[in-house]
Amino acid sequence: MPGPLKAEAVHRRAAVVDLGSNSVRLVVFEGVARNPLPIFNEKAVLKLGRGLSKTGRLNEEGVAGAVEVMRRFNAIARSMDAAPFEILATAAVRDASNGPEFVASLREHMPNVPVRVLSGEEEAEFGATGVLCGIPDADGLVADIGGGSLELIEIKKGERREACTLPLGVIRLNDRAEGNLEAARGLADQDIGGIEWLERVKGKPLYLVGGAFRALARLQIARTHYPLNIVHLFTLQEGEAREMADWLVSAPKRTLERLPGAPRKRLDDVPFAGVVLRRLMRQVQPSRVVFCVDGLREGWYMREVASGVAEQDPCLALAEETAARMGRSTALPAKLIDWTAPLFPHETPLNGRLRELACHMSDIGAFDHPEYRAEQTYFRVLRMHGSGFDHPARAFVALVLAIRYEADAAAALLEPSRRLLDRASFDLAVQIGLALRLAYTLCGSTAALLEGASLEVDGNELVLSLSEMASGVSGGSVRRRLDRLGQALGLAVRVRDV
Repeated sequence: MPGPLKAEAVHRRAAVVDLGSNSVRLVVFEGVARNPLPIFNEKAVLKLGRGLSKTGRLNEEGVAGAVEVMRRFNAIARSMDAAPFEILATAAVRDASNGPEFVASLREHMPNVPVRVLSGEEEAEFGATGVLCGIPDADGLVADIGGGSLELIEIKKGERREACTLPLGVIRLNDRAEGNLEAARGLADQDIGGIEWLERVKGKPLYLVGGAFRALARLQIARTHYPLNIVHLFTLQEGEAREMADWLVSAPKRTLERLPGAPRKRLDDVPFAGVVLRRLMRQVQPSRVVFCVDGLREGWYMREVASGVAEQDPCLALAEETAARMGRSTALPAKLIDWTAPLFPHETPLNGRLRELACHMSDIGAFDHPEYRAEQTYFRVLRMHGSGFDHPARAFVALVLAIRYEADAAAALLEPSRRLLDRASFDLAVQIGLALRLAYTLCGSTAALLEGASLEVDGNELVLSLSEMASGVSGGSVRRRLDRLGQALGLAVRVRDV
């Protein structure tokens, strides 16, 4: 039997097992950071909840397989020195008549690992906390679907409000409807229609959590040739989401199987997840639908491990962490933020925030090969793991840094940004990138040199003021990059010695 956890590992790694009605998953998180960083993530499909509606018991085949899987997960978490390490059991275990017996068996085989059977409300709370991990100001309805249940929770201005649980998990709904989608529609309407407080979230965003909902997003991404294969914060307007759900409910399984990257183990669940989504949308008429990968497990991490950093902005925290790890100066980003601000006196709060994030990460390609620096930095930002970066923000900041590293704005590699950004946002990102290119040419990543130079817009002119020290390091390359920035801004340029 594994020995006790090492004391020195308590604040280094944490692990949680999500024991659901359809699958069981172990996630091991590295460190204590504002953005959960999973370094191990493994799932096994057990279908513990199959047949529960008829028998009232956990699927015996799933129970037998669970013991072997949990032994493996226990060995992995222990060998990785994970602490805390906890098992969270959800709908199937809490509702089954043999649930307590199953939990007792787990505790016998894993005597030093806490097993917590969550109530429906607790499950909803963890799911909502996971959503707030990436979207701190979320305001609307969180719907977390599993195999056995659907948890609904209202969040308002970042706070959790009313919550409930419904027997609308994809496995249980399939069982209750005996595989009939029309019957499933009626059951979903009946269950959802009984929740009076849903009136309060009408017209607000709908945040979708859970593997079956993620499967819908993956199929939609493949079907529409969407330029970014990332489910987290994939967003659809109400009409787009309604059309997607209708198509997925009616599409033959063979059609779905042909889509690249189709989640084959989830395809039987897709029509029932689509039914639940469609009936839920009819009830709450959301402004948009946002898919969230962060859910119960990340909610557990934020509440049990990283509560002390929960107030940090997730995007800024990630930008600062990345810059500290991959850049050359921790002092320069703040100066770049101030240095570029005069160019954009009328920027929106959102654009100002994106500019600040780009300034923080503007040197993260410093140690890449110069021939591939622009490309590697672009894709590093576009595809990086981070809770708070929505897709337009990824496309914007990645474009800024590609331009800063001398990519041509017409380059083919920048196509994802062209598709994800409107023309005004694309042009603004290019302008910020050119300003950063000029700044790094002047200072070579040295904050002291940048202090001797400043930019300002004077009427129809872009004026670069240089102190005596800064004049000594300027040359033809500075003038060329100033000209290019002026052209992008539609301004004449002038250099002034001060």
